[in-house]
Amino acid sequence: MSHNAYLSDLLMKLYGNSDEAIFFFDRQGKVLAMNSAAEEILEKDVYQQMTAGRTGAICKACKGYTSSDEPLTCVSCYMSNPDEDISSFQVYFDTKGRGVIPYSGSIQTIDEETGTRVFMLRDLTDQFKTQEELNQKLMMKRVIKAQEDERKRISRELHDSVAQEMLSSLVDLRVLKYMNIEEDVLKKVRQTEGSLMRLLDDIRHLSVELRPATLDDLGLEAAFRTHFKWVEKNYGLVIHFHPELESKRYEGEIETVVYRICQEAVFNALKYAEVDEMIVRLYETEGSLHLLIVDEGKGFELKNTDPQGTGLGIYGMKERAELVDGRLLIRSGIGKGTVIQLDVPVAKGGNDD
Repeated sequence: MSHNAYLSDLLMKLYGNSDEAIFFFDRQGKVLAMNSAAEEILEKDVYQQMTAGRTGAICKACKGYTSSDEPLTCVSCYMSNPDEDISSFQVYFDTKGRGVIPYSGSIQTIDEETGTRVFMLRDLTDQFKTQEELNQKLMMKRVIKAQEDERKRISRELHDSVAQEMLSSLVDLRVLKYMNIEEDVLKKVRQTEGSLMRLLDDIRHLSVELRPATLDDLGLEAAFRTHFKWVEKNYGLVIHFHPELESKRYEGEIETVVYRICQEAVFNALKYAEVDEMIVRLYETEGSLHLLIVDEGKGFELKNTDPQGTGLGIYGMKERAELVDGRLLIRSGIGKGTVIQLDVPVAKGGNDD
């Protein structure tokens, strides 16, 4: 077989087997030929009009292209100027069985003497879907970062301003106890002092819950120890914590995700599992940071989209895990307890504190 014949054979195979829709038009806009990929996207009546050689039949399927001014327009149509080649543009076609689909289009003259042009369409559905998922992920990252930044601001405001003012008022109140005042007044002062102390503790806890300063200053291990100690003191839930990080630090986003997921898991166990103790393990192996949370409580049915109100919490945990390319695995069953495992890739491993 000669080189030209071999090349012609390859081009025919490309034309017949390509996933791209390929149309050949003459100078007047009549269809000369189309490949099977082009036929498959056309509704029957449009296909018949094209094969019958009706000028402008393609307009029956085309819903417009994206110009620099409008997302969808027919002004200065890509088919209107037979001497103009356009290497790439975005166009929408109403396809058979799939509705309106975005395509990347190109139109080029291949025979100037006869004015024959080739029009090719590449389906952009998958690219659009990928781009949309990426945009959603980036938007979610920005939203969560904004939430954490605002929590940090409010947390520091509560700790540095409100709590300090409350402490100053407590000092002033305690001075009254040593002054020559009547017994009933002294009793009221002591009651007020107790109320302020409880309020101060609540403010301090709210500050930590909003955004623990230890997470930013000292890292995951210190933040977990502080949180678990508070949980045990206030709710009696004993958390056996096994950190194996050797004071390593990670990117702020990763540390925040791991902390929030653990916080949510402990809260769910506290609220629904009916347990007195649980295990939390934090360790790193082969370039991944792992969080393992185990309780032997009531458990729940994973197929249940809203297991005793925890559905939104689990959904939120999975969303946060995806933001750092992590994988969240949950194993549970009625009467079988719950195991939650988070695996997050860490590019360089942790950094020494």
